[in-house]
Amino acid sequence: MSQNRQKLYDQCRVKLLKTREESMNGLKALNPSLTTEMVGDEADLASAHISQTQALNQRDKFLGKIKEIDEALGRIESGNYGVCEETGEEIEEKRLLALPWTRLSLEGAEVREREQKRYDQKLA
Repeated sequence: MSQNRQKLYDQCRVKLLKTREESMNGLKALNPSLTTEMVGDEADLASAHISQTQALNQRDKFLGKIKEIDEALGRIESGNYGVCEETGEEIEEKRLLALPWTRLSLEGAEVREREQKRYDQKLA
């Protein structure tokens, strides 16, 4: 691995760890919303239900991102980081810096998108 690529991976690791910490803090901040007791009239209950549903959706997003980040950190440790799962080519530097948890290059993402569209059309 080139020295430039190693420097890029080090930058990505820092971004991954920072984003993971932010996501964990976001999860902690959601905790009161998830544990509030539902009391009151129908309007209060409906409002509380909507708030709780939104908090659950946000929690799922945080958990999904944390999972992607943990997997990316694992790929860094195992030496598989920065390689597109679809094409086997190196993922573009700008893409890694923008989305350090990505598993696909631009080309690989386009291939997956086309495959998903074909699959969706078969189901329709």
